[in-house]
Amino acid sequence: MDYLPLFFDLKNRQALLVGGGDVALRKARLLVRAGACVRVVSREVHAELDELIERHGGQVIIGEYHSALLDDVALVIAATDDESLNERVHYDAVARSLPVNVVDNPPLCTFVFPAIVDRSPIVIGISSGGQSPVLARLLRARLETLIPSGYSRLGKLVGGFRDRVKARFSSVNARRKFWEEILQGEVAERVFAGRDEEAAGLLEQALDTADEGRGVGEVYLVGAGPGDPELLTFKALRLMQQADVVVYDRLVSPQVLDLCRRDADLIYVGKKRDDHSLPQQGINALLVEHARKGRRVVRLKGGDPFIFGRGGEEIEELKANGIPFQVVPGITAASACSTYAGIPLTHREYAQSVKFVTGQLKNRTSDLKFDELVHPNQTIVFYMGLHTLEQLCAGLMAHGKPGDTPVAIVSQGTSPEQRVLTGRLDDIVARQQHAQLPAPAIIIVGEVVALQSRLAWFGCTEGEQADG
Repeated sequence: MDYLPLFFDLKNRQALLVGGGDVALRKARLLVRAGACVRVVSREVHAELDELIERHGGQVIIGEYHSALLDDVALVIAATDDESLNERVHYDAVARSLPVNVVDNPPLCTFVFPAIVDRSPIVIGISSGGQSPVLARLLRARLETLIPSGYSRLGKLVGGFRDRVKARFSSVNARRKFWEEILQGEVAERVFAGRDEEAAGLLEQALDTADEGRGVGEVYLVGAGPGDPELLTFKALRLMQQADVVVYDRLVSPQVLDLCRRDADLIYVGKKRDDHSLPQQGINALLVEHARKGRRVVRLKGGDPFIFGRGGEEIEELKANGIPFQVVPGITAASACSTYAGIPLTHREYAQSVKFVTGQLKNRTSDLKFDELVHPNQTIVFYMGLHTLEQLCAGLMAHGKPGDTPVAIVSQGTSPEQRVLTGRLDDIVARQQHAQLPAPAIIIVGEVVALQSRLAWFGCTEGEQADG
């Protein structure tokens, strides 16, 4: 994050604007809309700028800039075509710890103006950090079409009830739940339809009949996919952004976690081999505990909750304790990582079936039914098998799988760090010992891997085909 987005209260405060041309006029319009008292200094001042400042009770000074003009101002803008003057304004302002913006010169800015979507009191600022103002404006134009003007009236309506709602509900969670129901229900729809008086009546009625009793919350088992945040479902994103608590595991990427509601409590319960931060029974109890407090809990799991994710165990516990729940599927690693690696799991000429298998061997012994995995025209995908790769390969070959069967390891699939190692069943162990691809990773065994050299489109590939 290059800049921390903030909203500046300039009502009845002094702002200094150095410059008197068209650019200064555009900045002055924003400042007066925010309620600032604007002081303009320039050798020449655009007639429209002069009229704007006079109409809003500001001051126009025809003359030269000097540092004494910074006295008693809250914010400074330099909008001239004189680079040396702009630099003087910058250094004078910084010396006084005043926020300063030098138009079209990001290195001399301690703050930048965003592209603004104004639905006051709802205001959205979009910034590229000065790198691409045109892109920010294009994004603003897109948001303008998505956010009806009625949001302005809705914001004013709920603002008028804010103190009463605060007095009615003693807890933050209860107030949040009340407002979410209001803002996603009939009250909001009446405002958007232009029936503001009806909306106010419904809001009044909802407040009078509201019950602060916590009741039981709800748990959402959400598949976070393999790592790329753009692979989340719409439903997953919606629930993530309304959760009070997020319980997440090791395979949830930081980019996905960053999409959760900012003020949600984040609880890490990740597991890796021989290192469980919280046993499964403890995770189950944690979900029940928070739901009983009336909280909405997202259990965020890498991939899909019902494919080697122990989601079934968790909802059994929730059901036994009378906790409402929903399950949101996610894109499982086999599907996503094979796709990003350019390996189709099925293909008319190579494989007519696919098996998903856990490589996490029970009690470190080879308890897999290898005789079911060696059929021809079948793709095998091993989850969590990187540390048992040697046993898996040996077991397949011992049960008749040819040693020259193509194999791929997809490490950190769908992420910018994705790497794909290809080889054969009889040499992939040695190749991995040399390459040391890290977990998480999936292992794909089957003739479809031979297509990877032609279909690869994402990430880095190394191995047999890359050597050729």
